[in-house]
Amino acid sequence: MSLEIVLITGMSGSGKSVALHALEDAGYYCVDNLPPELLSAFVELEHGRHSNKVAIAMDARSAGGLPHLPGQLERLQRQGVVPHLVFLDATTGTLVRRFSETRRRHPLSQGPVAEGRRALVQDIETERELLGDLREKSHVIDTSHLRSSQLQSYIKELIAAPVGQMTLVFQSFGFKHGLPSDSDYVFDVRMLPNPHYEPQLRPLTGMDAPVAEFLRQQPGVDQMRRDIQQFLESWLDMMASNHRSYVTVAIGCTGGQHRSVFLVEELARHFAPRWPTLCRHRSLDSRPTPKPADLLAHDI
Repeated sequence: MSLEIVLITGMSGSGKSVALHALEDAGYYCVDNLPPELLSAFVELEHGRHSNKVAIAMDARSAGGLPHLPGQLERLQRQGVVPHLVFLDATTGTLVRRFSETRRRHPLSQGPVAEGRRALVQDIETERELLGDLREKSHVIDTSHLRSSQLQSYIKELIAAPVGQMTLVFQSFGFKHGLPSDSDYVFDVRMLPNPHYEPQLRPLTGMDAPVAEFLRQQPGVDQMRRDIQQFLESWLDMMASNHRSYVTVAIGCTGGQHRSVFLVEELARHFAPRWPTLCRHRSLDSRPTPKPADLLAHDI
């Protein structure tokens, strides 16, 4: 029986516990804070023991063992085991706020729980340096503006994608909510005609037929779609040959409701027959006001 492995890493406070809970709900046997140098030995031990699906979380608490991780991953690949590598990230400001709200100590902190902001920022930036190489090898999810339910949904979508084949992730966003840091490519479509200024279209989204029909009739919209499409078609094969597991393409408009949503849907529909494709609408997903219990701030 083949073994499916999901390796969750990332910044402290970025939502790893939420991700592990989502994987546990999906039937994975979950282990938190496994020392990196024990990864391949643990995988060998788990073959056929608990489950054919295993999720492992690693972070800065195991900083001393992180240099061993690339070698451990290469060893697993030689054995035919290719794990999903997922890196959870958030802006420094978001992480500072989450630690401040929970009054928890950062794993790299040597000071008291109520350490100053400057010391906390320094700990966070040190952690970024420690995990930088691992981030480069992983699919990155920026949790800065995500609720727990959104992150759980994104994780479940990722594990459904085939391992060993490059997956395209198309995501829309609104510039007024900030630039998503988990994107490989970002396209700004704010110069296109905006349905927001059509009263009958304002409450709708780019997934609604009237908005789609309006945008198809506007000058420049189809040209933008074809230009993005042509760029990706020119380079996707080379990206895949470079052993990329995921490529995240972000399309941004002002609010992330109309133009970017429409183009993401169009591009995903075009590429889906050839590549495994995921679709996300960050601003639409986050429109309901999150309840306190649904925030990621408690996940430190």
